[in-house]
Amino acid sequence: MSARTTRIRLFAATTVALAALSLTACQGDSDTGAKSPSSSATTTGPSSPSDGTSTGTGSNAGGAAGSKEQTGSKEKDQGGSNGSGGSGGSSGSGNAPGSNGGSGAAGSQGGGKNDDAKPGKCSASSVKITATEVSRPLNHLLLTATNTGSKTCYLPAYPMARFGEAQSVPPVAEETKPQAVTTLEPGKSGYAGVLLSAGDGSAEGGHTVTTLTVPFDDGSVATVALPSGGVHVDNALTVTYWQPSMDTALTY
Repeated sequence: MSARTTRIRLFAATTVALAALSLTACQGDSDTGAKSPSSSATTTGPSSPSDGTSTGTGSNAGGAAGSKEQTGSKEKDQGGSNGSGGSGGSSGSGNAPGSNGGSGAAGSQGGGKNDDAKPGKCSASSVKITATEVSRPLNHLLLTATNTGSKTCYLPAYPMARFGEAQSVPPVAEETKPQAVTTLEPGKSGYAGVLLSAGDGSAEGGHTVTTLTVPFDDGSVATVALPSGGVHVDNALTVTYWQPSMDTALTY
């Protein structure tokens, strides 16, 4: 046998042996495939680090979701409570009118104070009237009403003076009517002029009187002292409206 033939046979035998070993190895791998690391990782995935992390995350997510649900529930409960609080606030608002009513009462009291602050009618008890005979104009008497009280008051429109036993009061000169009634602050005075008789003596019914009374709108009456010996009056007797100025009162 030649050397070449021997090498060929050895190569062929070696090839057959390698093929047999390869087939055996493949069969062994097929039988033990269930125990391979990759298969083990697949079947035991839940215990793998990645799956364990995933499971943990799922757990945390579930916990977070549960917390959110609880929080949401609490928020709803709190919202309901706040809603009730809102209703309470509404009730508070409902009580507000009572509060306003209190303010209204205070306002009413304030109104009462304002009413008290407004001038009232003058009275004979707080206003003193004096009568002074003047030289100019002729046959004139000046009435002065002074507030001796502590509150501001307003005088009647004009003095409804009753001289002596006269059955009526003298007329008022309409041209002397002021824009508003005369108001007297404490210590202040108002004035009215009285034409006692005609300057030329043409009027009838002349006589002398020694008493004078002047009523107020509140029903009280002031007794006014006349100059000594009384004054002479006739049918020309006329009074002016009460004025805040002496000069104005004596222009008629």
